Amino acid sequence: MHQLPRHDLTDQILSEASQRSNRRRKEDLGQFMTPVAIAGFMAGLFSAPKGPVKLLDAGAGVGSLTSAFLERQLGVPTEVVAWEIDPLLRHDLEGVLKSSRSRSNGLRAVIHGSDFLEDAVFTLTMGSHPSFTHAILNPPYKKINARSPHRFLLRKVGVETVNLYSAFVALSVLLLGSGGELVAIIPRSFCNGPYYRPFRELLFSHCAIRHIHLFESRSKAFQHDHVLQENIIVHLAKSEKQTEVTVSTSYDASFQDYTECRFRFSEIVRPDDPERFLRIPASQYLREADLPFGCSLHDIGLEVCTGPVVDFRVRTYWRERPCTGTVPLLYPHHFAGGALVYPREKKKPNALVLNSSTQKWLLPRGFYVLVKRFSSKEERRRVVAYVLDPGELLYPYYGFENHWNVFHLGKRGMDDLIAYGLATYLNSTLLDKHFRIFSGHTQVNATDLRTIKYPDRDTLRSVGARVKGLRLSQQEIDSQIRRTH
Repeated sequence: MHQLPRHDLTDQILSEASQRSNRRRKEDLGQFMTPVAIAGFMAGLFSAPKGPVKLLDAGAGVGSLTSAFLERQLGVPTEVVAWEIDPLLRHDLEGVLKSSRSRSNGLRAVIHGSDFLEDAVFTLTMGSHPSFTHAILNPPYKKINARSPHRFLLRKVGVETVNLYSAFVALSVLLLGSGGELVAIIPRSFCNGPYYRPFRELLFSHCAIRHIHLFESRSKAFQHDHVLQENIIVHLAKSEKQTEVTVSTSYDASFQDYTECRFRFSEIVRPDDPERFLRIPASQYLREADLPFGCSLHDIGLEVCTGPVVDFRVRTYWRERPCTGTVPLLYPHHFAGGALVYPREKKKPNALVLNSSTQKWLLPRGFYVLVKRFSSKEERRRVVAYVLDPGELLYPYYGFENHWNVFHLGKRGMDDLIAYGLATYLNSTLLDKHFRIFSGHTQVNATDLRTIKYPDRDTLRSVGARVKGLRLSQQEIDSQIRRTH
């Protein structure tokens, strides 16, 4: 039988392991496997070693990352320390490392079947942790409950975070020696949002960011596992002074259309930003992330919140269709083609009973601007805004379901012209380009919308007066916003 080349052998093991491991098990463990092409790209980001290598691979899976790293470093004395909690994957990992050991003189490898998070915290609290020279990671993606044992353990070593992927990266950074390097493929969600601020601060205090790689297509990077999250590759250097950052892009894991550009760190993390958000330009043409407006939401007298109604909590009061004693419960599907469609036949209810138990979650009749919290990356715009006109919905209160962001004026409706001007601005290409730099993940958070700069009230009213009652094309929306600056 013809022997497969090393890359083909690893890819075959990866594919077979992915097929054996059902999706429910992957979701329980929070782990998805790294395609060989991506593993090779990640391994190529490291600098040439200046001495013996001690490599950390936490959540190693079948070993595609470690295997790619070893292929790059043939002849360099290397010790691999890997963690893989799944016994099926660990068996495949042993086979891959055995194959690599036969090709690499002096390779030593240790595989742990225990919980990396627990082991790392124990090692760090003992005060004499090993100094890894390199770490390569595709960590598990799974939320950490605020009261879970993992959260408690992480706090022992000063790590405050909400997901296993950021916990694995944080612990790996702490386990690296000075001058050590880490390359990881992780969700882009850590780049902004308040929950990841402590994680961002930890990265910036310990490391310099050397390289960030973006994939234009979410669906192509992890074809074995059908992962739809937006993932990025980051290359960090511990205890290194921060200089320029290389930002590269490719459509998918083939890297055939690979391009890169260098940016000042201040263009990615602004010195005056207290949240320390990462704004990642996709190319040199998107270098300018600033908007030509200077008002905060507070300046224009508005606020934004997540839709107050969490539907399953008020299930008792659901009604399939509006009837006497009910008010609308509005979901994103109630807007189609920019227009309100109410009621609408879906699996979800159209109305809520109005009583003392539900009223605290409702907002009074008025003009509101609604922005969907979730969109697909491939949608034309990341931010999609609608105006709720009370003339179209003659009820005393409205229920806005949790999948909305709701712009309001002190928990009441706003001026109609402000509403139409604001929605036009939010739907503009100008704002969309800014937001795609500012926020890579497909969830649009209220926090994100609070940090954006807006036109002043007079400008919004002027735009609103010109567009109210019209159905505008994207070109017409953009023309209206260009007139304001």
